[in-house]
Amino acid sequence: MTESPLLSVTDLVLGVKRSKGSTVIVDGVSFDVATGNRFGIVGESGSGKSMSLRAIANLLPAGVNVMSGSIKYNGEELVGMNRVKRRRLMGPEIAMIFQEPMTALNPVMRVGDQIAEGPRRYLGLSRKAAMELAVSMMARTGIPDPAKRALAYPHQLSGGLRQRIMIAMAISCRPKLILCDEPTTALDVTVQHQVLRLLEELCDDFGASLVFVTHDLAVVNQTCRDLAVMYAGRMVETGAVKDVFRDPRHPYTKGLLDSAPDFDQPGRALVPIPGFPPNLAHRENACSFAPRCPFVQERCLEGAPVLERVEDGRESACFFSDEIFKKVRV
Repeated sequence: MTESPLLSVTDLVLGVKRSKGSTVIVDGVSFDVATGNRFGIVGESGSGKSMSLRAIANLLPAGVNVMSGSIKYNGEELVGMNRVKRRRLMGPEIAMIFQEPMTALNPVMRVGDQIAEGPRRYLGLSRKAAMELAVSMMARTGIPDPAKRALAYPHQLSGGLRQRIMIAMAISCRPKLILCDEPTTALDVTVQHQVLRLLEELCDDFGASLVFVTHDLAVVNQTCRDLAVMYAGRMVETGAVKDVFRDPRHPYTKGLLDSAPDFDQPGRALVPIPGFPPNLAHRENACSFAPRCPFVQERCLEGAPVLERVEDGRESACFFSDEIFKKVRV
């Protein structure tokens, strides 16, 4: 019997209400995350990846709404769940790590108190026990001299240490699902590698699942087992990371890989993707990637392709996936 996924997102549609109708910014996103799995969502800025993640955490910006679709956590529907019940899930069950700690951390509150807040509220610990747990979590995330740094304010710590504070906050209640919104973007390469290794180890130790949103393909390759590629608010390819990177089945995925450095091939020339993403306020009934696609054909302008199975565990939203990529592989 197949185990039910910990997280299941089905046909999620997010939109912004306008005076004349609504603008759809995430259109029909679906994916499952099994217990203990690490799932990546990649794409350019504006592709809808962060909005999809924020919908799971119920942290959508003002004006952005879930128009339709389902988000189930452990079999329980999150869309439409009352605020009190939803709030009880955030922390002990679901945690989120943000891109920029300085905007997520309270600037006038000591970092130790911020980590201890969750255990006090959700685990019922005393102030002393919660602070001891906070210091323990700081040590677990590799923060040197954690008892001393627990008394620091966010501005007194480096970017790498602030991000570790965010991770310590996220794991303090041992959640089953961790949502990451580009948490390593502002870090230098060395610190980024350390933080990613830390996240992997913590997920393995705690048995937590991870949903990792990023535009950095190298980060996904290091951290995740499966991924979805998003473009213009839609998913255009899904599969295991190793399979997608070795053999992309959508022109956009191939474009992303060709435009990123490959340290195994240092002499390879980078090939940028021409043009710009489309204006979602004027979405046409055509393939959104068609204006930028080197393989575009007439049919691409006559309707929008949907995700279809191209092989076991792989999906692609391209009318000519098999035809094009057979030629490329030859």
